Amino acid sequence: MDLTGYNFIGKELSGKGSATFQAVNPADGSAMAPPFHEATQQEIDAAVRKAEEAFQGYSNKSGKERAVFLEAIADAIQNLGDSLIKRCCSETGLPESRIIGERGRTVGQLKLFAGLLMEGSWVDARIDIAPPKPDIRSMQKALGPVGVFGASNFPLAFSVAGGDTTAALAAGCPIVVKAHPAHPGTCEMIAHAIRTAVERSGMPDGTFSMVHGQSADVGMAIVLHPLIKAIGFTGSYKGGKAIFDAAMKRSEPIPVYSEMGSANPVFILPGALRTFNEEIAKGLTASVTLGVGQYCTNPGLFFYEKNADGEKLQKLLGQNFSSIESAPMLTKGIYLNYSGAVDRMNKQSGVKMVSRGKSGSGELQGTASLMETSLADFLRNGEFENEIFGPSTLAVCVNEKSDYLRAAQALHGHLTATLWGTDEDLAEYQELVHILERKVGRLIVNGFPTGVDVCHSMVHGGPFPATTDSRSTSVGTLSIYRFTRPVCYQNFPIGRLPDELKNENPLGIWRLVNGTRTNADYIQKK
Repeated sequence: MDLTGYNFIGKELSGKGSATFQAVNPADGSAMAPPFHEATQQEIDAAVRKAEEAFQGYSNKSGKERAVFLEAIADAIQNLGDSLIKRCCSETGLPESRIIGERGRTVGQLKLFAGLLMEGSWVDARIDIAPPKPDIRSMQKALGPVGVFGASNFPLAFSVAGGDTTAALAAGCPIVVKAHPAHPGTCEMIAHAIRTAVERSGMPDGTFSMVHGQSADVGMAIVLHPLIKAIGFTGSYKGGKAIFDAAMKRSEPIPVYSEMGSANPVFILPGALRTFNEEIAKGLTASVTLGVGQYCTNPGLFFYEKNADGEKLQKLLGQNFSSIESAPMLTKGIYLNYSGAVDRMNKQSGVKMVSRGKSGSGELQGTASLMETSLADFLRNGEFENEIFGPSTLAVCVNEKSDYLRAAQALHGHLTATLWGTDEDLAEYQELVHILERKVGRLIVNGFPTGVDVCHSMVHGGPFPATTDSRSTSVGTLSIYRFTRPVCYQNFPIGRLPDELKNENPLGIWRLVNGTRTNADYIQKK
């Protein structure tokens, strides 16, 4: 595929702006053709207005029609073949196996949501028809045009056709995507695939648009546009919080679902420390350094007792970390932020560097780092809990059960928390579980947080500052509800109701009728 460097304004390609930029290969620092045109304010306005024009027609498509559309996107992505993989690897420095796997995840989540739409019960149809009360029915309906920000670290699964896009389109919302400037060629290829699916599925022009831009002005123009009704964002705390603050200052504030990172604390309980020492050391090293640590679920913080078993764990971890080869990070900015954060952490009072990985000679090499501090110093310095985006982790040494509880109580919001424990540990530390339930969106036992399964029950979210809304998830089918709202219909003629709420249940979906869950073919007033 020949890349154009243009913006996608619905079905139209546009490159009206004079400002351009190029992708950079992080492995060798070379610029990659073509130049990409930063979107103008006029192009962004045109994209959003097209989305608004498309909304009525697209949101009223049946669930089955939208399911066919999502499956068409999945097929079009697959049809890009090796050219997508090669471009994506060149723009990110990530290995081919990782990108092939991520393409599979992207296609898989599109098909998962297609299945959700085909089944149809996600609309949460509720019907109350018990005279003499009024006839009241409700269901979930699409919000309107949605702005989506692609992430740097998942160029496919959290980018142009990623989770936010899939959830919004499934809900019935046209989208305007802000492509990530770290992999603009990959973004353009995916945009072509979505545009192809729009045309083949007969969806309205404006169902999908994508704009390029390195400056914050492009993203903010989407956030502040009065026709945008919600935002999905995955990235840094600084970026996500700025978007949230701007959206709250609009004359009409809108929901912002920013996933902003996390240190993902791991609690290694005494019985597990004795029983699973080598397994923990191996798994923790692998999880911290996976993908050069560039995962929002990277375990950047862990707690353990510094006894004889703890000394053994530290020794094993030190050996493991010292053997890790460095590798190029995604962008120069990410590399500089990582190396600077590790240097600052290592200079903090009470912190010591336990082990470092092997340094490399290539561009933007991220080197693994294992650091250690005491619980007293951790509780004293709030910076120790902040995410360091890269292959590093901080060990916090504790002495007894009460220390684990104090540490957990002091935590702010994170995406995940992990407990390593025997059955006896988990029984004794049930209070720790209860504390962590208020701190995170996902609790893991005897595993590690990297690897987020895309399924119906997954929760990838958490209390602030991990996200701007702890009630939501950015992974799994529950994420569809970020882009919907309940609408109630009172005393409507049956023929004027949406199919989901009609007495004869033409879609055959499960509904809550007079307080009872049923998929009956027909309901009658009691």
